[in-house]
Amino acid sequence: MSGRMVCVQDFEEFSRNHLSKASWDFFSGGAEECQTVLENGNAFKRLRLRPRFLRDVSRRDLSTTLLGAKVKFPIGVSPVGLQDLAWPQGDICIAKAAAEMGTCMVVSTFANSSLEDIMAASSDGLKWFQIYFMPNKNFTQRLIQRVERAGYKALVVTIDLPIVGKRYSDIRNNFQLPPHLTVPNLTELKDGSEQDSAKDGRNYGMGGSPQDPAFSWKDIDWLSSITSLPIILKGILTAEDAGIALEHPGVKGILVSNHGGRQLDGVPATVEALPEILHAVGDKLEVYLDGGVRTGTDALKALALGARAVFVGRPVTWGLTFRGQEGVKDVMKILRDELDLAMALSGCCCLGDIPTTLVVPKEVYSRL
Repeated sequence: MSGRMVCVQDFEEFSRNHLSKASWDFFSGGAEECQTVLENGNAFKRLRLRPRFLRDVSRRDLSTTLLGAKVKFPIGVSPVGLQDLAWPQGDICIAKAAAEMGTCMVVSTFANSSLEDIMAASSDGLKWFQIYFMPNKNFTQRLIQRVERAGYKALVVTIDLPIVGKRYSDIRNNFQLPPHLTVPNLTELKDGSEQDSAKDGRNYGMGGSPQDPAFSWKDIDWLSSITSLPIILKGILTAEDAGIALEHPGVKGILVSNHGGRQLDGVPATVEALPEILHAVGDKLEVYLDGGVRTGTDALKALALGARAVFVGRPVTWGLTFRGQEGVKDVMKILRDELDLAMALSGCCCLGDIPTTLVVPKEVYSRL
């Protein structure tokens, strides 16, 4: 492609043309027929904005707090594994970019750099750590202790992966982590058995995962008992589960997510699931969203529905593919500036000005 990179889609196109087929399919693909992958984006397009005018929007402030920590704008970085497929030391590049931009990064267990090295590269940036619940509780506890010592501010517990979803493209490609890459956060799990490739993340996407399929609510309580870090549940999609989360004191937030459409195909888009979860928890938990956010206007719609912040995964990887740390900053700046523009054009000076009446289903305007 030629010309300036002016939107997230430009970075997506560049990545499609420059990543290997296996790497592109790994990052962009989803479960089975990818219905949910497509719906995550399409659902935003089915929402309409109702802007207000004749308001002074000459000064705008996009800052907010996430569990008490201030960020400059409400668009963070979702956990994405194996970022070194896109750029050398990809996780460290992303961490530096997020810190420079003044936003939150959720570091993946499947990072290709250790959680300590990622933190050391940008210790001033707000970071949460995404974790799976392992059958080996001793390992899980040691990993959490490392997370605490390194200075992470929250645990983001993935709950929607008792086993890995069926991802057609990864199966067709026989996806494997290249020999020169490792998943340092999992190396302690290796024991020389035939299951080592599943334990250390080498065949992640082909059914290999260290997650315990017996993971349940009682394990959330166990996690709360061994750490003082706030717990955010990533993957809740129903009011029923959101209501149960309220019964577990260690849970302080919910990240509404469908794993980027990579687990159970046919679940609702996250922006569709968001309202019922917000209704279930009220103001008792902070609620965030990831999945399908590709423009600042998408972010505005999620915020108007009640999300405290949104997180993006694939767009960050596309920026990383383009030019490493600077490419990630490019993408985050585009999203931040588009959100700022959309707020101004909607009559909002700060996040607190965004009313729930700003966004409605398209059907409201399709009665003629």
